[in-house]
Amino acid sequence: MDWASVLYLGFTFGLLVIFILIVWRTYQAKNKRRLEEPKHRMLDDD
Repeated sequence: MDWASVLYLGFTFGLLVIFILIVWRTYQAKNKRRLEEPKHRMLDDD
């Protein structure tokens, strides 16, 4: 493998790790409640 392939593979793997961290942080219990609160507020009657 040449250096371009190694860099491409490293960059791709790095983006995958960042994506997994974003998904993991979003679906933690405390963040999920905070992120879904506006949805429930919108459905409440005025």
